[in-house]
Amino acid sequence: MYGCVPLHPPEIITTLLISAGQLMALGQQSDSYICARKGGTCNLSPCPLYNRIEGTCYRGKAKCCIR
Repeated sequence: MYGCVPLHPPEIITTLLISAGQLMALGQQSDSYICARKGGTCNLSPCPLYNRIEGTCYRGKAKCCIR
């Protein structure tokens, strides 16, 4: 092995756990992004007239309003 330093078992497990956590975070989308993708808007106040609530935004602090 040229230039490679072998990892000890605890270091391998730590590296795998960190990598798995990073991959899981990449697959998650924020609720604000999902709302915008559906064509909605994020409102901290009540939804405008003739709009329905379709989830949340800003980590549950606002409503996703869709016409």
